[in-house]
Amino acid sequence: MRGRARRSGLWAAGAVAIGVLVVGASGCAGQGAGAGPGAPPDGTAAKSATPGPATPKKAAPAPAAPGTDARGVPLKAYTRWGLAGPLAPAPARPDRTPVLKASGPPVVLDRVRTRDKVVFLTFDDGAEKDPRFIKMVGDLKLPISMFLTDSVAGSDYGHFARLRDAGGGAIQNHTTGHANLRTLSYEGQRAQICHQQDRLAARFGTRPALFRPPYGNYNDDTVRAAGSCGVRALVLWRESMQIHNMRYAEGDSLKPGDIVLAHFRGPDELKGSTITEMTARMLRRIQDQGFTVARLEDYL
Repeated sequence: MRGRARRSGLWAAGAVAIGVLVVGASGCAGQGAGAGPGAPPDGTAAKSATPGPATPKKAAPAPAAPGTDARGVPLKAYTRWGLAGPLAPAPARPDRTPVLKASGPPVVLDRVRTRDKVVFLTFDDGAEKDPRFIKMVGDLKLPISMFLTDSVAGSDYGHFARLRDAGGGAIQNHTTGHANLRTLSYEGQRAQICHQQDRLAARFGTRPALFRPPYGNYNDDTVRAAGSCGVRALVLWRESMQIHNMRYAEGDSLKPGDIVLAHFRGPDELKGSTITEMTARMLRRIQDQGFTVARLEDYL
């Protein structure tokens, strides 16, 4: 499958959806008229208080174990999987504007608003089920989000459960049959999305919050149908990983919060390369630009 996103108006849609949530994200309480710094709102004198116990000093982070990096990954794992050096750890407390809304239609996004130099790895479909990829994800502690299509992934959902458990990734929705949703009626789209929600919930115990439309193709009916199925965001992408290099939606470099698209593909579709080799190249491109990887769901 070699779909590309419908780019017209895409970033604007995501930016508007995200930007709405910025309003009211920070604020401060006002003081009463004439009140000085630290004074009560009514202007009366503040009572003196007995100093409390001193705040204990924050403990320094524990040093990395010998032979491991700051993420707890053995250094030899990077060599094993074709990387020159460690991936930097993602921030413990993400800098982000919350994206998901408690109510209303799902948001549409292809980038998360953040100043952290992180990008997010997403893998689509589920046709390739290489056990070495589970080993790679576990060895490198890679956070990945998996958007699964039942028609190709459903033959072995256990493989994706093991992938989820290996790297702390999440299972998300990519329809039952990988249809071009813009060619379907509202009810047809709803069946593709809702039926896969039901399948994934039955198999993995959780209804996905995120949905990726096949080929990046969607319309107003898609957003409405996805919302009726319990989806909270349509997730598109800013870069797609090819066999050797990234393809950028705009420009020629990563930006903080970019969502990167890859696929569960094997040597037949990767001209002899394996999914682990493709992923190693993707990680090298990310490292070369001074970025690291983070868990998408942590930033939403």
